[in-house]
Amino acid sequence: MPKISSDTLWEQAAAEVHSRETDGGEEDGGETVSERTVFLMGSKAGGKTSILLRCLDRDEPSKPTLALEYTFGRRARGHNTPKDIAHLWELGGGTSLSDLVQIPITPVSIRSLSVILVLDLSKPNALWGTMEKLLQAAQAQLEKVSSQAQQAQKAKPGAKHQTPVHSAARVLPKDYPDRELISPFPVPLLIIGSKYDVFQEFDSDKRKVVSKTLRFVAHYFAASLIFTSIKSESLMSKTKSFFSHLAFGLDRGKTVSSDSTKPLIIPAGSDSFSQIGSPPSTDVDITSLHAKNPKDLWKKVYERVFPQENTSEQRELKDPAKDPQYSEPQIDAMRAQKDQELEQYKRNAAKSWKGLELDT
Repeated sequence: MPKISSDTLWEQAAAEVHSRETDGGEEDGGETVSERTVFLMGSKAGGKTSILLRCLDRDEPSKPTLALEYTFGRRARGHNTPKDIAHLWELGGGTSLSDLVQIPITPVSIRSLSVILVLDLSKPNALWGTMEKLLQAAQAQLEKVSSQAQQAQKAKPGAKHQTPVHSAARVLPKDYPDRELISPFPVPLLIIGSKYDVFQEFDSDKRKVVSKTLRFVAHYFAASLIFTSIKSESLMSKTKSFFSHLAFGLDRGKTVSSDSTKPLIIPAGSDSFSQIGSPPSTDVDITSLHAKNPKDLWKKVYERVFPQENTSEQRELKDPAKDPQYSEPQIDAMRAQKDQELEQYKRNAAKSWKGLELDT
């Protein structure tokens, strides 16, 4: 009987574990714990934390997100079975802290990563700029770590037997609508339009522009799209289904609503460019816009209706150490003492430099 090398056994075991992790979130009954990562980003003060807490059924007040925050969710598939885990990262500060995407997007997390982009519907003049900058930052990091992981695997001996690393290109079904015309985001993407309760009071023509534009963007990136409001139990229930689909592999439901007079609910793959139609331009000749591609054309039309605010937001100037909601009396007292000592050191240093005669 031929002897099987331990290397081969380890490779087989590693492949089996990866296979179970990949499939485990989709079906019940497996004993292997599935771990997924969900990265939330979006409009500053757009309701990301509130939406996340509601999706996790956590009854607690939301606080402003400081830079980048981590939490997790767990769900048991059945009685006496291991609980699946969702690692949840939330980026604060709108677009000002987009450099921090490198923390949640890593060669390890990319294998089971999905992204949620929350856009504040009540502020359409900042919507396109926020969406564009954050998606570009995330996509650049996804492509970077995918390339690094592939190069690292090639450098390892016996790499041809290893489980392939995640590629920075999603493979869509052959019957996916407009498959040859779109540019799929590298990982599953959900776009949430928040504060629908405010948005629904907008002029109907403006609502139509926002709705059609976000339908185009979502379909272009092969993303799902849903409008929601934390003041609506029905919309939050549907939002939670989309979230649970990404976090735990649950069914996201079959509801589809593409009527611009109602909240949009469009799972990835259920829309098409023919259904969306052309950009809603009433007072501008589209041919005069000199667009480089369809996405650029939609951007120019959208910005004619909603001139974009400057999204290069200044980084938060508030010092978290002085924020009352994070007060710690003992630590704050020690910090104040150290600050005083530092100031005294600076004054003494300044005096010594002034009294120093330098040779010339």
